[in-house]
Amino acid sequence: MALPAIAPYTMPGAAELPQNKVSWTPDPKRAVLLIHDMQNHFVKAFTAGQSPVTELVANIQRLRQHCTALDIPVVYSAQPGGQSIEQRGLLLDFWGMGIAAGPGPEQIIDALKPAEGDVHLTKWRYSAFRRTGLMEMLKEKGRDQLIITGIYAHIGCLQTASDGFMSEIQPFLVADALGDFSREQHLMALNYAAKLCAVTTVTDRVIEMLGPVGAGAFTPQSVREEVAELLVQPPSELAEDENLLDRGLDSIRIMSLVERWRRKGAEITFVELAERPTLTDWYALLSSGSRQPESVTTR
Repeated sequence: MALPAIAPYTMPGAAELPQNKVSWTPDPKRAVLLIHDMQNHFVKAFTAGQSPVTELVANIQRLRQHCTALDIPVVYSAQPGGQSIEQRGLLLDFWGMGIAAGPGPEQIIDALKPAEGDVHLTKWRYSAFRRTGLMEMLKEKGRDQLIITGIYAHIGCLQTASDGFMSEIQPFLVADALGDFSREQHLMALNYAAKLCAVTTVTDRVIEMLGPVGAGAFTPQSVREEVAELLVQPPSELAEDENLLDRGLDSIRIMSLVERWRRKGAEITFVELAERPTLTDWYALLSSGSRQPESVTTR
């Protein structure tokens, strides 16, 4: 049973959002971003280069960039290809055998390729919570909010929101970072969620509520903890002015810090960190060298 070809439709905007029944606000310390099933197999059903897929991909890119800069975990769900009849279960009756075997169809699209450190979940049923370990990951990280993006709005995205709600997770469905079979089904998912299990919102509003990226993304404690994590040492053992190179912080680890902190908005270089390898100097650099992250364009 093949997926239907999805005719272009106008992406719902802020003016079309249903009235939310609750007033939850996403918090950088509580939230996780879910990029749901943005695989070649599913995305190819849309008309390339037209709405809603153009806005869908661009808005997920913006959210991923902003969340990464704020140290909000980014989670990808993806269904495996070549499933057996037993693995498909009752999905077989509705959708057939699903994604074909082979790496191409099941891969996340190139424009949203996961970055190092992102979490990848193998997904077996509509809800991203079923048999994936997502709930355990949220609990382990002390997080109880899920920002949901991806496809399809009225199937997996809505089921994930409902499932999370029933386990005390606050879901946020980002209307203009979702895609569906049709505009009617897209709006149906938003209306159901707003009335029964989630907050519906848009990309601009989520970014605004999560707060800006810049010097505020760095604190002396956060810098200390990130360095200690790389060194596999307790943060309390790192002195403010000791030479971190003597602690074993090699060039590979410094480069990983450069990449991580640049994603958060810091204008720093490998040479700057290597020449001044103390927590005090690094925090001074990070505090003075903040910028807004560069925009990511859709490929």
